[in-house]
Amino acid sequence: MNKRYSVDFAGIMRLYETNYAKLLPLLPKTDTVGDECVYKVFDHEYQLKITESTRYTTVIELWQCSEGELPDYLVPRLTVRLYHDARVAEVCSAQQISRLQPRYDYPNLRMHQRDEKHQVNRFLGDWLAYCLKNGISKQSVC
Repeated sequence: MNKRYSVDFAGIMRLYETNYAKLLPLLPKTDTVGDECVYKVFDHEYQLKITESTRYTTVIELWQCSEGELPDYLVPRLTVRLYHDARVAEVCSAQQISRLQPRYDYPNLRMHQRDEKHQVNRFLGDWLAYCLKNGISKQSVC
């Protein structure tokens, strides 16, 4: 039997709240569009840039600086929207996926996993934990 995937709303909201808490210390001190931080973690650099800022939300891009090591399509790149009133952070886009759906039928033409959105948000949480534990800010604007 092929059981249809259903979204664990409580679980994904906990993940969004945790990601928001992890992101706050990594954000630039000001909430101005264009502000960015670079973090060095061992041999890798990760860049975070504010691309949109409103009263209740902030949109950031987070990516690994590749320095020619990997083709662009393999470099991790996420767009994350922070909702300050709800204190949650949600991945809006990842890699070549411009709008993540809560669930996908499987199989599908682009071969997304059924829980692709949940997996990408878990990846963000792991990435943030890694940066918080091992990262060093390279710029004074952070």
